[in-house]
Amino acid sequence: MNKKYVITGAIFICLGIILGAFGAHALKKSLGFDEINSFEAGVRYQIYHGFALVVMGLAANIIELNNKYFNGFLFGTILFSCSIYALVLDAILKLDFSFIGPITPVGGAILIATWFYFIFKTIRST
Repeated sequence: MNKKYVITGAIFICLGIILGAFGAHALKKSLGFDEINSFEAGVRYQIYHGFALVVMGLAANIIELNNKYFNGFLFGTILFSCSIYALVLDAILKLDFSFIGPITPVGGAILIATWFYFIFKTIRST
C-alpha cells in the first residue's frame, strides 16, 4: 500500500462530498442551472480522481507507481476542480476571477495526459 496515494485520495473524496453538499444546499439558491452544473462537474472529477488515487495506492503491490501519476492527478485535479469552484463562486462574490478561466483546461489536459501515461506504462509492463 502507498499511504500518500490513499490519504490524498481520501482527502479529495471527503472534500468532494463536503463541497457537493455545500453546492446542493447552500449554492443552489444563489446560482443558476449552468453554474450549479459546472460546480457539480468540479466535484465529480475531484471525487473520481480521489478514487483513482485510493485504488492505485491500495494496489501499489500490483502496479508500479511513480510520482508522475501522483503529481498528475494531484495538480490536474486541483487546477481543474478548484478553478471551476473559483469561477462559480465568482458569480456570488463578484471578485473577478475571470483570469482563472484558462486554468481549467490546463488541469483537464494534465488529467488526460496522466491517464494516457498510466495506460502506456500499463501496456508496456506486460
